[in-house]
Amino acid sequence: MLRKKTNGMARRPQRAGMLSDIAEKSVDRRAFLRGSGLAIGGLAAIASTAGSVTQASAATAVSGAVETIKSVCTHCSVGCTVIAEVSNGVWTGQEPGWDSPFNLGSHCAKGASVREHAHGERRLKYPMKKEGGQWVRISWEQAINEIGDKMNVIREESGPDSVYWLGSAKHNNEQAYLFRKFAAYWGTNNVDHQARICHSTTVAGVANTWGYGAMTNSYNDIHNSQAIFVIGGNPAEAHPVSLLHLLKAKEQNNAPMIVCDPRFTRTAAHADEYVRFRPGSDVALVWGILWHIFENGWEDKEFIRTRVWGMDQIRDEVAKWTPEEVERVTGAPASQLERVARTLANNRPGTVIWCMGGTQHSNGNNNTRAYCILQLALGNMGTAGGGTNIFRGHDNVQGATDLGVLADTLPGYYGLSAGAWAHWARVWEEDLEWLQSRFSKASFNDTSMMNLTGIPVSRWIDGVLEDKENIDQPDNTRAMVLWGHAPNSQTRQKEMVTAMEKLDLMVVVDPYPTVSAVMQDRQDGLYLLPATTQFETRGSVTASNRSLQWRDQVVEPLFESKSDHTIIKLFADKFGFSDRLFKNIALDGDEPNIEDLTREFNRGMWTIGYTAQSPERMKMHMANQHTFDRTTLRAKGGPADGDFYGLPWPAWGTPEMNHPGTANLYDMSLPVAEGGLTFRARFGVERDGDNLLAEGVYSAGSEIKDGYPEFTMAMLRELGWDKDLTDEEMAVINYVAGYPEGQPANAKPDEEVGETSQTGETPSDYIADTGGVNWKTDLSGGIQRVAIKHGCAPFGNAKARAVVWTFPDPVPIHREPLYTNRRDLVADYPTYDDKKFWRLPTMYKSIQENDFSKDYPIVLTSGRLVEYEGGGDETRSNPWLAELQQDMFIEINTRDANNLGVRDGADVWVEGPEGGKVKVMAMVTERVESGVAFMPFHFGGHMEGVDLRDRYPEGADPYVLGESTNTAQTYGYDSVTQMQETKATLCKIWTA
Repeated sequence: MLRKKTNGMARRPQRAGMLSDIAEKSVDRRAFLRGSGLAIGGLAAIASTAGSVTQASAATAVSGAVETIKSVCTHCSVGCTVIAEVSNGVWTGQEPGWDSPFNLGSHCAKGASVREHAHGERRLKYPMKKEGGQWVRISWEQAINEIGDKMNVIREESGPDSVYWLGSAKHNNEQAYLFRKFAAYWGTNNVDHQARICHSTTVAGVANTWGYGAMTNSYNDIHNSQAIFVIGGNPAEAHPVSLLHLLKAKEQNNAPMIVCDPRFTRTAAHADEYVRFRPGSDVALVWGILWHIFENGWEDKEFIRTRVWGMDQIRDEVAKWTPEEVERVTGAPASQLERVARTLANNRPGTVIWCMGGTQHSNGNNNTRAYCILQLALGNMGTAGGGTNIFRGHDNVQGATDLGVLADTLPGYYGLSAGAWAHWARVWEEDLEWLQSRFSKASFNDTSMMNLTGIPVSRWIDGVLEDKENIDQPDNTRAMVLWGHAPNSQTRQKEMVTAMEKLDLMVVVDPYPTVSAVMQDRQDGLYLLPATTQFETRGSVTASNRSLQWRDQVVEPLFESKSDHTIIKLFADKFGFSDRLFKNIALDGDEPNIEDLTREFNRGMWTIGYTAQSPERMKMHMANQHTFDRTTLRAKGGPADGDFYGLPWPAWGTPEMNHPGTANLYDMSLPVAEGGLTFRARFGVERDGDNLLAEGVYSAGSEIKDGYPEFTMAMLRELGWDKDLTDEEMAVINYVAGYPEGQPANAKPDEEVGETSQTGETPSDYIADTGGVNWKTDLSGGIQRVAIKHGCAPFGNAKARAVVWTFPDPVPIHREPLYTNRRDLVADYPTYDDKKFWRLPTMYKSIQENDFSKDYPIVLTSGRLVEYEGGGDETRSNPWLAELQQDMFIEINTRDANNLGVRDGADVWVEGPEGGKVKVMAMVTERVESGVAFMPFHFGGHMEGVDLRDRYPEGADPYVLGESTNTAQTYGYDSVTQMQETKATLCKIWTA
């Protein structure tokens, strides 16, 4: 598919002329791309084209008055540093950051061309609206007023939940935080972002195993791995620079690399052992490996005894998965899995890596927990070279998740309980009763919608289309704001078109118009608002390893675009709560101060340690990247001496405490003050009479030589450590307990820890009543500081739990996908019963009980390409990337293609069992086995064979269009998080 069109070299004048020609509507862009100077050999041309990617040097900077500015790539989660060359306010060139410990002077195709993302000619240049079926240019003032007026009407008629605020993994941390705060002030939890459809099952599974739902180690720490186990991930294409770190371990340590995937990927090409297995059978595969580990006594018995709860129940389930049964369900040979198990047992510590191949299933939370349990059994947690290294897919999908752009939590994963809202009301210095007044009452009882999870983005179309009486909110979704989100990355595209056309109002906020602008046939009520790229603003961004990096602003906003936080300010002005929203945030005209936003979330995010990463510390790290070790990430000397690069969270306490961050979660060999940690005591102290706390193990230097619960004021008093608190810290703790300046507070104490309201009691009682204030709600940071002073983790010292009693499947089990062609397995491994959660009815059994496999015999899965990212609107609008991959395609096994009469390169129709179909090019290949087909998900702009290019605003259509695989993808959602199921549905294929 990646055919090189010519060996010719693009000259500077040719490229400029070509781009101006391409803007003419009479040109067939696809044909023009193929025959134009764009066909220049991809990255070779980028490297040799003057002014696009050039090497910066002091000499050229001085002679040409070129300023070099550090930023971070806006594509995947590795966090590669980009050095931008700016001359007279124009971004003229770029190079990779050679000092960055993440990319070490490397870039992938996408990173090497990010300048074009900012300067791209296909960007949305000014606000527009659809009027009588035509795009009309309007002013920002008109856009905000018209949109705001329509939203106010909807709010008055149907309540605030009828407006859905869909955020973005492309927001920086400050914008993500402000976006979630804005949604709270609007009065809705109908707010979400891309994490729902990429790693929500990871967050749920991992957080409920050992405490935090994030990557435990880092790309760099893989240098220490003695074995690398990749399942459902393709780093070579999805996160290319990360492969440098994997290959370093492979070559330096002779670490065997095992890749488990239904498809032979470019990552699999590097593997020592490639395990092909049936899509959707991850749990069975992992239990098959674990069967051999338990059978041979290869598990780490002491680690399990001291740090794991529930492994005996796992043994009972794993015992059912004999090699014969595993082969029947997964297709993986028994002898191969025995070899894999032996390899993992003999090469410790090993790391486990996964991505969306493991998460996007109706039982995705079972998959992610199974991966974790494998590591617990091997004792590979809390050690350098071990851990679960979860590769995230957007530059700030980790940060946007941490900052609460989610339907089920506030910033820092505080949840939606009354105590959680009280905490953030204290941080915001807001009247809690006023905040409560912004929310509706539930339609089915007198519960406030403030405390109920919202509709997840994976199901927003059902918020529009489902019968009102079936939805747990006052009315249907009537207005949709798609802010930095590509809708073609979601399933059920045909139904999405219907939902978009039924909305009263649809607003798209993005640097590019996205497929949202064209996939529906709206004649009015559709607005496009041009947001800046992240290169036109500043702020922090969180890489997959939890490190925060600071982006400096490269150029001023181009065209008429505005930054996301500025647009939020304009809407807040319109809705009349700007004075409240920005009470403690300075304004530069209409632009909120980014550093003030950082400091505000620093004041509130104690749960995950987003409190010590002040703007000053982050900027200092970026300026001194060269001082950090490339493997440990720890600074050796220099102003950041002792810090881990990017202060990976948790960085405990206040910035003044100078906590170095936590490079490897749950590593007890280091003191907590130096980045060590235990497993989190998140699930209580006992279960069914069993101890849930660690047994006789603890962090280096801990004064408590055993397991212990999370820290509260009551616990400090019991230990006699409360005397270590300063007067200033005690004053804040008293305030949190409910007595600001000795008076009752609106903000009630944290109900999450069982404390009751102190309102109405006399100030003389307050000292005794502070006991429920804990490490998460103490705004002074004093409880964290004192716990760490005594060598303890603020969140306690507990066992990881292999059994999650609050989930539908406490022990992870295999369940067949909703659309399965293995009807012989449905009776043995059925899906769930239909149920209602996340405000909506969700189907499971009622779909699976129908046999679609006769008409739709081929398993359909999807994934990424190295050239494009996400929905592809930005990257397909980039001429350097568009040249590399011009056709949407489907990979079909040779046997299947011959049986279907399909030739390589021919057009075919692909249809899913719900009737959606796409017309794409066939790639006949052995990458997929017979009975399985693969399509990338980065394409859009075609719908069931119809080219929609003429629907784009003039000059804003991407160079490359194509069908979305998700038009043919089907219904299916995870039983805990509503993650969509894209990796294991069915289809049929025939020649076009």
